[in-house]
Order: sequence, then structure tokens, then C-alpha cells
Amino acid sequence: MAYGITHFYPGGTKEQYEASIAALHPSRESLPKGQVFHAAGPSLGGWMVVAVHDTKASWEQFRDEILMPRLAQGIHGGFTTSPQETAFEVHNLQP
Repeated sequence: MAYGITHFYPGGTKEQYEASIAALHPSRESLPKGQVFHAAGPSLGGWMVVAVHDTKASWEQFRDEILMPRLAQGIHGGFTTSPQETAFEVHNLQP
């Protein structure tokens, strides 16, 4: 079952997102393994990122092997706060 994650970065900006995504995604032409959807944009008071993975396991693998280690190293120009995360099992995903 597909698994969705939202990350809200209070005070986050487009510039911080661009720096962060460049460090986290190997290519702007394709998504990381297991990720089937990615969207991001300004939201009241910050920046919102929405990702959908094909399974909860693929999200956890991306989180544990790519996202968290890279954030722990620090991303020059990236987000400066931890996100507020919401995760959910996807009931309906349409291409």
C-alpha cells in the first residue's frame, strides 16, 4: 500500500527547499527509488513538501539511508529547522 508523508518547515523558503532537494534527490528528472510522487510549495508560515512512496518500507529506507544522514550532515543553504511530519497510508492515488 502506498504511504504518504508531509513535511512542513516553519519559516521555510523556496531557496532552502532548492538547496535541500539538490542534496537529497539524485536528479530532478527522476524520483528516489520507491518514491512515486513529490510536490512542494509555499504554505502559510513556511514551506510544505509532500511525498508518496510505494510502501511504508520504501519511505523508511529513504528516511534512514538518505534523508536523515544527509540532514544530520547539514545542507548548506537548506532548511534550518526540523520539519513537522505527518504520515499516512494512502487510500487513493491517481496518476
